Amino acid sequence: MTVLQRNATSSGLPPVVRYLLIANIGLFLLEQVKMEALLEYFALWPTVHSIAYGRGPNLPGFEPWQLISYAFLHGSWTHLLFNMYALWFFGAPMENAWGSRRFLLYYLVCVIGAGITQLMVAGSTGEIYPTIGASGGVFGLLLAFGVIYPDERLMLLFPPVVMKAKWFVIVFGALELLFGVTGAEQGVAHFAHLGGMLFGYLLLVYWRSASPPLR
Repeated sequence: MTVLQRNATSSGLPPVVRYLLIANIGLFLLEQVKMEALLEYFALWPTVHSIAYGRGPNLPGFEPWQLISYAFLHGSWTHLLFNMYALWFFGAPMENAWGSRRFLLYYLVCVIGAGITQLMVAGSTGEIYPTIGASGGVFGLLLAFGVIYPDERLMLLFPPVVMKAKWFVIVFGALELLFGVTGAEQGVAHFAHLGGMLFGYLLLVYWRSASPPLR
């Protein structure tokens, strides 16, 4: 996807986005030599697994730090590149608009919210598998971009369709819900993506009720 008009946002790569990109890329490179250890300790494992079976060498279990650490691991170069592109694309203008502290808080809330949602879904189904990837935080940034810059024009690369950011958010949210309910695209944590968007929206609502509007 690419921006056709970005009149409302400032240019440059702000510090938190830059450090997030470096951390994600660095850990992905480390995964190439320490994949099993990183997945065991830092991927997000369902709580039900830890409670029912305990933790062992071949039975990873939930640990609180996993609600953040899972978002810095990725399963493939494609997975990493798409998430990092979206982190830069939506994250840079949001950090420039909010400032680094508020941006980092928002991103972490979305990541944690996505993780909590994923744990709830996994707990309800009894399925045991690790979750990794920054997509929950990225979808939260997508939502924020659509709320703060609703009329910004975006274009999908495939297919090359132009739409306003607010419709972009609605379409992607609806697709994630559809895929999650129908079980399409196995291996993708669709409800975690929705959780990132939901927690991000709730934080935006809180900020707008507690302080003057951002725009």
